[in-house]
Amino acid sequence: MGRRSPRELRIRRHNRLRKRVNGSQERPRLNIFRSNIHIYAQVIDDTLGHTLAAASTNEKAWPASETKMTKTEQAALVGKLVAERALEAGITKVVFDRGGFKYHGRIKALAEAAREAGLNF
Repeated sequence: MGRRSPRELRIRRHNRLRKRVNGSQERPRLNIFRSNIHIYAQVIDDTLGHTLAAASTNEKAWPASETKMTKTEQAALVGKLVAERALEAGITKVVFDRGGFKYHGRIKALAEAAREAGLNF
């Protein structure tokens, strides 16, 4: 019985979370993935398996001036962007899927910015 890697533990937490969290057409899932450098957010309809809106720090249109921000500030900007794009697509209510990450730091900043921009969860 070897030790489990942090990635493996996160995936186990995410699988446990996904038993309860499922996106529908009325209420799609706001999925978050955080890497060491970037953060990604997608609004997903699980019934069709389609991404309805997305934003990340890895976009080509990401302004060069934004790279001087802290990772937490960048996450908040991604949260605002994904919320704006979801609202344009007619989505106001989502289910939050933190992806097995703890709800603090960049994940929390993204979630709060998305709420402030108009998403309900």
